[in-house]
Amino acid sequence: MTEEITVLPLRIDLVIDACLLAGRIMIESGSEMYRVEDTITHIAHNAGVENSVVYTTPTGLFFGIKGETVSELRQVNQRTINLEKVQRVNTLSRQFAEKKIDLEQLHDALEKTDRDTPFFPFWLQVISAMVVSATLMILFSGVYDWNDLVITGIIGGAGYIANYYVNKWTRVKFLSEFVASLTVGLLAYAATRINLGQSMNNILIGAIMPLVPGVPLTNSIRDMFAGHLLTGTVRAIEAVLTACAIGTGIGLVFRFFF
Repeated sequence: MTEEITVLPLRIDLVIDACLLAGRIMIESGSEMYRVEDTITHIAHNAGVENSVVYTTPTGLFFGIKGETVSELRQVNQRTINLEKVQRVNTLSRQFAEKKIDLEQLHDALEKTDRDTPFFPFWLQVISAMVVSATLMILFSGVYDWNDLVITGIIGGAGYIANYYVNKWTRVKFLSEFVASLTVGLLAYAATRINLGQSMNNILIGAIMPLVPGVPLTNSIRDMFAGHLLTGTVRAIEAVLTACAIGTGIGLVFRFFF
């Protein structure tokens, strides 16, 4: 008890900042909420804070200490999928628990993770979207439609490019998925009209796969099972609205061209 009273006030600001920084990185990178709270609690515990209070939502997180007159709220402004950052934060938390790094090193490493974590170059993301589109077209259509394999990959890559740049240039939620799906639908229709593709349905099935919110939907279910009903519901609604935006873009193509 004496050690906690003498050491904690000297490190409290750093402990809170490190915990909130780790939580913000994980939420922005698409982690489940129960994992975020568990990581923050472990960091606080290993820093000497036994009675921490953590509350997380998709748009912000709160950290406080029972019996102390300090607390802090951190806002989350963006949410993407970057599991590399989630893995790095978990690794740093384990290293801190094993006393391989101290609190200052943990905080510096978290700032570096937030700032300098490498991401796949854009050209490689586009190629990956093309491969996913082409292969999943075969899988989900249930037929070996080799004639539409290449054009499905090209259209899927074009839809991913549209999604990337609209999401980069605007902050309107769900607009990027709508524009990307509309692009996919128009290109699929054009491809079948000029005989570059045979089955528009098969092309659409594969080309929209990079846009489908699979990770957010899965995380929402896992959060609900972990007892985070509010967060799970919010994420499920967000995933459903994203799917609706995709469906609206494809639906407009069928409405005006068929």
